[in-house]
Order: sequence, then C-alpha cells, then structure tokens
Amino acid sequence: MTQIGVLAIQGAFCKHLDILHSLHVKAIPVKYAKDLESLDGLIIPGGESTVITRQLGFRLSWEDIYHFAQEKAVFGTCAGLILMGKGCSDPRVRQLGLMNAIIERNAYGSQIESFTEDVTLSFDTYPFHAVFIRAPKILKIGKDVEIIASFQGEAVMIQQGHLLGAAFHPELTNDTRVHEYFMHHCVN
Repeated sequence: MTQIGVLAIQGAFCKHLDILHSLHVKAIPVKYAKDLESLDGLIIPGGESTVITRQLGFRLSWEDIYHFAQEKAVFGTCAGLILMGKGCSDPRVRQLGLMNAIIERNAYGSQIESFTEDVTLSFDTYPFHAVFIRAPKILKIGKDVEIIASFQGEAVMIQQGHLLGAAFHPELTNDTRVHEYFMHHCVN
C-alpha cells in the first residue's frame, strides 16, 4: 500500500491526512526523521512559513527533507510551496531550494483578503474551487517547471518532475482531484 506522510509540525496537516484517508492511502503524520523511512511521498502543508522555518531542525532537519525529495515525491501547499522554492524576499524564511521557482509569501494580501476562486487545471476541463489564505504568488519559474493550474493567467500550481507545489489549499475542499494528481503523476 502506498504510504504518504504529511509534515505534522504546524499548519493544516490534519486536513491532508483526511483527504489521503478518503483516497484509501496510508497517511502518516511526520514529526521525526525516522517517519520518512517507509514513505512513498510527503506533503508539506500550508501554515506559517516563518514558524515552520523555526520548527524544522529539532526532530526533523532540513537536510532530511531535502534528501528525501531527491528521490521521492513531495507536494507543498501554500507555506509548503514557499519552502520548496528557490527564492523568497522574506529573509525570515529558509527554503529547501527543491523547485526552480521564486515564490513571494502573502502576495495576494493579508488574512482578511483571503478568498476562494475557481482555478483552471491543465489536466481537467472542470475548474477547481481553490481556497487562497494569505496565499503566496509564484513570481517566476524555470524552464523545467510546468504550470498545472492557473488563476487569472498566473500560475498557482506547478510541477517539476516528482515535485508539486500549490499556492492554494486543496485540502480545505471536498474535491480530491489535486491530491489524486499528486498520487498518479508524482508518486507513482
């Protein structure tokens, strides 16, 4: 059985676990380096990128996640996308440098400017109703990065090989298509 871990140190990790369970995937909360050993993929959830930056390094190191991502699938949502990128103007955020993308945190506005909106998926004709909470913006991508979802002509979900990142929170909907995409196109 496929096993997907969800980084469980901060953020909306329980919602990702729920979606994975609904897809009949063995979902494992990840808090320690040893939790990565049997996984086929990892989700880095949304939350607060500066808090996650401070939390990583105690029981689970940056290097543990970086080395895992060299061969295994990783999906970052919102703050997770920020951490996966290779450029952010906020010096309080440490990035893993996994994806060839520059990400600006809170670029769509503050908490009170959060919104829901339909996004266009490259793999389906039916739009995905996405939740943007203090969402990051994908400012620039490398030629090895593919746009998987867009909103108002801008990339909001990108893929680089077995790595996937979304500026929105797919776990806060009942629509499982984004998680299914991760399972079929990044993990398997």
